[in-house]
Amino acid sequence: MVRVVDRAIESMNTEPLFERYPGGGTSAYNPVMMLKVIVYAYADKIYSSRKIAKATRENINFMWLTGNIQLDFMTINRFRSERLKGIIDDIFTEVVGLLLREKYIKFENYFLDGTKIEANAGKYSWVWGKSTSRYKENLRKKVIEHLTAINIIEQEETEEYGNADLPEMGNGKPINSESIREAAAKIDEKLTANPKDKALKKAKKTIEKDYLPRMEKYEQQEKILEERKSYSKTDIDATFMRMKEDHMKNGQLKPGYNVQMGTENQFVTGFSIHQRPGDTSCMKPHLEHLKELHGKLPKNIVADAGYGSEENYEFLETEKVEHFVKYNTFHKEKSKKWKKDVTRVQNWYYVEERDEYICGYGRYLSFLYEKKQKSDNGYESLVRVYECEDCSDCPLRDQCVKGKKPDADRRIYVNRRLNELKGIAKAKLDSKKGLEMRSKRPIEVESAFGDIKGNFGVRRFLLRGLEKVKIEWGLYSIGHNMRKMAAARG
Repeated sequence: MVRVVDRAIESMNTEPLFERYPGGGTSAYNPVMMLKVIVYAYADKIYSSRKIAKATRENINFMWLTGNIQLDFMTINRFRSERLKGIIDDIFTEVVGLLLREKYIKFENYFLDGTKIEANAGKYSWVWGKSTSRYKENLRKKVIEHLTAINIIEQEETEEYGNADLPEMGNGKPINSESIREAAAKIDEKLTANPKDKALKKAKKTIEKDYLPRMEKYEQQEKILEERKSYSKTDIDATFMRMKEDHMKNGQLKPGYNVQMGTENQFVTGFSIHQRPGDTSCMKPHLEHLKELHGKLPKNIVADAGYGSEENYEFLETEKVEHFVKYNTFHKEKSKKWKKDVTRVQNWYYVEERDEYICGYGRYLSFLYEKKQKSDNGYESLVRVYECEDCSDCPLRDQCVKGKKPDADRRIYVNRRLNELKGIAKAKLDSKKGLEMRSKRPIEVESAFGDIKGNFGVRRFLLRGLEKVKIEWGLYSIGHNMRKMAAARG
């Protein structure tokens, strides 16, 4: 395998790697040699910088790659964390290009799946978005009460509005760290005029020692969170997610990253790292990244039910690629139980002329209103809401109506465009080619994940931060491809 790695990297364009070296100072180790050492180490299940350094002193394969140069762990760690930063995509693209030239892949079929990998972060180091918002709002109310008690807010209101009415309490101005600093400055002005005022001295101490640091902390937390619901204090890029590896069997959330990966002929041809737990919202950015790297998308995209959404189907249709992507009820709809279930909207009759549905018991559901739903990526879907005229004496009411109110009637939410796209997807999935693609998916991307996670023990990232985690998974993927190439050569 060491010769496969050596020959593969020698055939690549390594210019982006040399550009990471600004020059000056002591002569650096050959970056191509360093890349060979790192890639071979990851292909050989050696991930620790200290163990890689030890291998350059003791392992004949590493000694051959380095020309008998002994590397220290700091050099290896610095190369991996700093020199590969921003160029791991270029190196990975070169590997995929090599696979194409060597005819290991054709870049025609792309089998996509995702997995969650635990971050190198404390399991109990969480910061929750909802808690931050609640604490900030409680602090905001405290600040208003405190400043009102010492007439700071009234003074500001008089200066700005005079005798006019206020739009809301607190002058309509946001209570944030900036406004708290302004309030502290006004207290200083008052203390200059009346330095013995104990209430003002106490207020200043409370604001500067308590309110201002807390508000700054909550604002910093919101800045880190952005659109996420949580993050870890020891790796702020990691989000708390539910993992399959749940040894406590209590559904505990752990800090981690969502890894999206695509394969062809069990070679990794694309990957991306995401901070969102759900696969659905990751498909579009992943495929956009893939297109950016390779200049085009593969002819066929194959994915499981976790990716079946209106946004993803629309994107695939727009890109004019053949796709075989299941939706969440694809297999259930084929069962006898589903087809006989009279409470399912899919089994009801739609009267197009009157825009009404007739349920399994013969009751009419009339159109109420339309509403828009927005995905995590900002995609808007149009949903039509229908409600039954009267469900009070229906014998199926307990099975059909999910609402807790005793007088609630059945409501249904219909996304016409999604239903249309599901129909297109179903026809493709049930076709001869669709059956072939579906049968290949479990032995394609899932076997690659199994090799990396199971055979080579990648259950937790070693590095911290989104950029470094991306480098780490890129090296795992390149190492996997090198092992596959070596095995194919015998």
